[in-house]
Amino acid sequence: MNARVSLQQRIDDYLAERRRLGFELRSWDTFLAGFARYVADHKHRVPLTADLMIEWARQDKWQRGTPPTWSVRLAKIRLFARYLKQFEPKTEVPEELSFGPERGRLAPHIFHDQEVIDLLAAARQIGPPGSIRPATYETLFGLMAAAGLRISEALHLRDADVDLKRGLLTIRQTKFAKSRLLPVHPTTVAALAKYRKARALYVATTPDMPFLISSRGRLLGRPLPDRQAHRVFNMLRDHLGWVNRGGHVAIRLHDLRHTFVVRRLMRWHADGTDIDQMMLALSTYMGHTEIFYTYWYLTAVPELMALAGGKFERFADLAGDCDE
Repeated sequence: MNARVSLQQRIDDYLAERRRLGFELRSWDTFLAGFARYVADHKHRVPLTADLMIEWARQDKWQRGTPPTWSVRLAKIRLFARYLKQFEPKTEVPEELSFGPERGRLAPHIFHDQEVIDLLAAARQIGPPGSIRPATYETLFGLMAAAGLRISEALHLRDADVDLKRGLLTIRQTKFAKSRLLPVHPTTVAALAKYRKARALYVATTPDMPFLISSRGRLLGRPLPDRQAHRVFNMLRDHLGWVNRGGHVAIRLHDLRHTFVVRRLMRWHADGTDIDQMMLALSTYMGHTEIFYTYWYLTAVPELMALAGGKFERFADLAGDCDE
């Protein structure tokens, strides 16, 4: 490394240049600062080597110890190494496949309507009797299916964030540090109103209380834990015995969000809506900073492909008529 310019200064310059080009790069400052500390701790004075970067990529803080995790870390460092090479020509750039082939996208499970109905019915049956717990999980799973929320967004809703008069949810400072207003369907508003009325029998309503509450003992009225929500979903999933149509080991709670996107596109295709325009609106609704995140959620289920294929056939017929 050039003695006159520190590695951290190169990192700062790199991030500033990328941001000028329009990249948001949230969390990259901390990420690359960690790499700079690693280099300093190993007293590495010569141009950066591929071996050093590969070894650092293995040191993920979660200690997952899996090549896919290392590959993600190394991919970011490769971008910085390519930038650094213009100032330090002897900088090495690690091979893209240093940890083996990159894992592709695993298809999610796209729920059938009947599966969602069965899930909500099963949630109503969980114990203990006389508790708000069944209504809480029915409302949680139903809200995720109806509005495409992340589990964290649903669990962090405060009572004041649920505006039943206007049919709006306020989602505050979530994954991409963005807040947004979400309109919800009148049937969803009715379900949320029913839950709020039932909840009032157990705890007094205040604006700052969580909308979805825990129900057990001293935890009554406290936020519903993420781990517990996943545990209950998994229990109901196993009880219902669904056939997993996705590529993951098991059907996930997050697959409700994927289902929301696919079903929305199916509705728009059936209605003849301009999909390109509506995808921008959907991306905003989902809380994505870039539209490609929304496209990531699309899955070629047979129903969607049939609608798209029918639309293409009509287009091809019209094009054929024009050629005659």
